[in-house]
Amino acid sequence: MAVFLTDTWFEQVEKMGNEAGELNLPPALENMVINLKVTDGDEVIESNFANGLLHKGLNSEATTTLLLDNKTLQSIITDFDMNEIMGAFMSGKIRVEGDMSQLMALQTARPSDEQKALFKDIKSMTTLA
Repeated sequence: MAVFLTDTWFEQVEKMGNEAGELNLPPALENMVINLKVTDGDEVIESNFANGLLHKGLNSEATTTLLLDNKTLQSIITDFDMNEIMGAFMSGKIRVEGDMSQLMALQTARPSDEQKALFKDIKSMTTLA
């Protein structure tokens, strides 16, 4: 078990992603690179979503940055419920800097079975702080 968004967690996610192999991502997810600035109390954790996975640190290729709190990100990753995501956006729990077009593409994107299985495995090894 690893605490969500810690160095150990990112290392385990990277290892699991490498072991999972091809995720057969839909084009909207395969081509998406988004930076995340996640608040956890007074701390801001910088990460990015690319290649269907969360990675530590910001990605210089990203044209969009999401600002959100740890709890909202946990919910997005574990449930990937588009209605919940849109609700979080509309209520201001998710703020966007930069290009909104990548986010619009997410409305129709659905994770592949391989990505769902990987996320399930990641969820099972994740503990929440």
